[in-house]
Amino acid sequence: MLDKTFNPADCEAKLYDEWEKAGLFKADPEAPGKPFSIMFPPPNVTGTLHFGHALNFVLQDILIRWQREHGSNVLWQPGTDHAGIATQMVVERELDKSGVSRKTIGRDAFVERVWEWKSQSGGEIVRQLRTLGASADWSRERFTMDEGLSQAVREVFVSLHNEGIIYRDKRLVNWDPVFRSAISDLEVENRETRGSMWYIRYDLEYGNQITVGTTRPETMLGDVAVAVHPDDERYQHLIGSYAILPLIGRRIPIVADTYSDPEKGTGAVKITPAHDFNDFELGRRHDLPALSILDEAGHIDLSDIESDVADIADSATSDFVRSLQGVDRTVARKLIVEELERIDAIEKIEPHMLQVPHAERGGAIVEPRLTTQWYCDAKRLAGPAIAAVESAKVKFEPRQWENTFYAWMHDIQPWCISRQLWWGHRIPAWYSPDGDVFVARSESEARALAEEKLGSSVDLHQDEDVLDTWFSSALWPFTTLGWPEKTDELARYYPTSVLVTGFDIIFFWVARMMMMGLHFMGEVPFETVLIHGLVRDERGQKMSKSKGNGLDPLDLVAEFGADATRMAICALTGPGRDIKFGKARVEEHRSFITKLWNAARLCEMNGVQPIADFDPGSVKSALGLWILAEAQGAVEAADLALKSYRFDEYAAACYRFVWNTFCDWFLELAKPTLSSENLLEAEEIRAVAAHVLGVILRMMHPVVPFVTEVIWREFGFGTSIGIAAWPVQSDIPDTSSAEAEIGWLIRLITEVRVIRSEMNVPPSQKSPLLLKDASALTRNRAAHWSDVISRMARVSEIKLSEGDIPKFAAQSILDEATLIIPLEGLIDLNAERNRLGKEIDKLAKEIDKVERKLANDDFMARAKPEVIAENRQRFDSFKHDQDRLKAALARINLS
Repeated sequence: MLDKTFNPADCEAKLYDEWEKAGLFKADPEAPGKPFSIMFPPPNVTGTLHFGHALNFVLQDILIRWQREHGSNVLWQPGTDHAGIATQMVVERELDKSGVSRKTIGRDAFVERVWEWKSQSGGEIVRQLRTLGASADWSRERFTMDEGLSQAVREVFVSLHNEGIIYRDKRLVNWDPVFRSAISDLEVENRETRGSMWYIRYDLEYGNQITVGTTRPETMLGDVAVAVHPDDERYQHLIGSYAILPLIGRRIPIVADTYSDPEKGTGAVKITPAHDFNDFELGRRHDLPALSILDEAGHIDLSDIESDVADIADSATSDFVRSLQGVDRTVARKLIVEELERIDAIEKIEPHMLQVPHAERGGAIVEPRLTTQWYCDAKRLAGPAIAAVESAKVKFEPRQWENTFYAWMHDIQPWCISRQLWWGHRIPAWYSPDGDVFVARSESEARALAEEKLGSSVDLHQDEDVLDTWFSSALWPFTTLGWPEKTDELARYYPTSVLVTGFDIIFFWVARMMMMGLHFMGEVPFETVLIHGLVRDERGQKMSKSKGNGLDPLDLVAEFGADATRMAICALTGPGRDIKFGKARVEEHRSFITKLWNAARLCEMNGVQPIADFDPGSVKSALGLWILAEAQGAVEAADLALKSYRFDEYAAACYRFVWNTFCDWFLELAKPTLSSENLLEAEEIRAVAAHVLGVILRMMHPVVPFVTEVIWREFGFGTSIGIAAWPVQSDIPDTSSAEAEIGWLIRLITEVRVIRSEMNVPPSQKSPLLLKDASALTRNRAAHWSDVISRMARVSEIKLSEGDIPKFAAQSILDEATLIIPLEGLIDLNAERNRLGKEIDKLAKEIDKVERKLANDDFMARAKPEVIAENRQRFDSFKHDQDRLKAALARINLS
């Protein structure tokens, strides 16, 4: 017998362990069935489960379990990412605690320490995903630094280099001056910061001055031009002339370029190509030099401008500029501004809000820096990926994300793939003492190439840099399956079926996987890209620790169970939209799990057990046929929803059928039959109930795997629901008559309940029900179901009404008949009229208040979208309640 209450903590870990040991999640490329595969978006090995992960992996698991039920040959490929900069940061902090630095122990020892950390502490998120119920094939778990994947990375790098797609170049990169490494755009967080705009006077070569506005006066040492808009009449006469850079005295041209905005500042901007991405591109357009004045730590470095410094005529200024050598950029800014003020070169200083780039990890202010790095010519790889989306070989769900994909891909820039770290895939390039570069799969291969080119053996040293983490992640869909070997897994599961991910990495990961997959496999890596939104709090705000509005999914699992957490996530996930999530939503869905559990207990206590040879086609009763038809419709709706990736609609279909149809109606309507002396009728309803319960469990297993497994086993449906098939359409007779009869019964009971509720009839008091103008069919139905109507609608008797409608009665139309409930003696009619009138007046005031707010242009312009949406919802709710109460008042017959 099922326990009185379902306690997730008692069964979840135990069940998961049993599933895994039984091999229920294992993929077999030689097994039958249509292949269906999903790749983990590999979480960082340093990571712990946050709500974004919970959302992503719950959706994947629902699809995986659903496809298993459909008989597909399923692979859910798990794995983690080595997360170069994040992992290096974690291990460096561990070393710092023991008073040891990375540089002290050296590269080899440090990398060894990282592997030790990984074996002891890495992969915590994988254990947490098991807690959530993720049914991945853990026997195939991969890590982006596995030897097999490392070999594949080297193979890709060498191949692309030999094709000229990978090359070295000197360009601007996002530079973290603390880690002293290039970082990706995704690792840069722009923060709105209060700063200043300094307006600096630059002398013109032949008299007068031009004022430029800048938020970064410390970079002016590397200025090589002043830019003005070609159509700005103020500066037409200066285009082609020269200005003199303050402090340095460098002669710099005034160039015309549309980058300069006449509406901002003075319309004249200083150009420092080595320290600004826009300036770098402008410098290339005008063939300007790029002078770097900051070193890798963000300190002033005068090396590039040493000759200019030597030419400074004023000894005091020369001494000042030289004193800046090695000074931190923030200190240098202050000193330079003070010196400019001393020489009267500052025209004015204004407060200014600006976006300052910070390293996502570590928080350092990111510096655009000119360095020599390894690049991938992404433009050469982008064409086939764009064509794959245009031809629908890859489909985005929702489709609007294709526009984002196109926007990024059509404007794609060279991809900086090198990082100045020690942890990661070391770049397979070796250098001779003279600087010759030999790209090879191994050092021995590099030596052979060097000897062939140079005619003798020479000392080689390997490139110190490692590859961007996204480089190995871009190969994930095929390297995890054994590429470059031609494995059974590669033949069976590539291309994969669905990629589930967030919109923020469409370019960084999705597009790059497409480019690499098409280039090396000749096929797209996945057929569908399912984009989900962000998880926000109940007010629509982004979850964050600083706001204190974050939720830990593991805390929710501990309090409410994995099933309730999963169900809440599923129910709130609409196509591509952000999810407003709160603890209350999980609590609501725990109530739903409890409802299912109690329904199963009710069935068990009433002798409901599966019948091995049960034939739905043999069912004769209207109630039995009706619930079979309803179950069939629910399964079809759930299946269609998942085929369309409408998780919210899938959850809604399950919720409606289980809570409303099965529990609130079928089981309630079946109670008299289950306890009746008509054994044949009772046995049929028990068999139908068991069959439908089995349908429910299989239909809901993808989203609530634990509770469905417990009930499945308890009823003896099979050894494990994890190997059960999705419910198929039953061969049942025509159910239209049964559906009409039970539909009428439900509508009648519902209508009587509504009238009683609106008229404030106490639940303890039963009321008579009069039927006027009822047809023979209605009279027969009412007589047949009289006991059920009496119990469920709180009706004392059902009588036909032949004369006038009694005074003081509520009435409603149901098909051809009029339902009449005499109210005299049940309620105080005058008091009820007064109560309804007051409630209607109160709602009218609320409606007027909200209506005036929504009609206020100032409010509509200033209010946040979620506040406006909330007020519109309140207006609709008030109107609905007002209409309902007006109808209730109108029901009271005073004739």
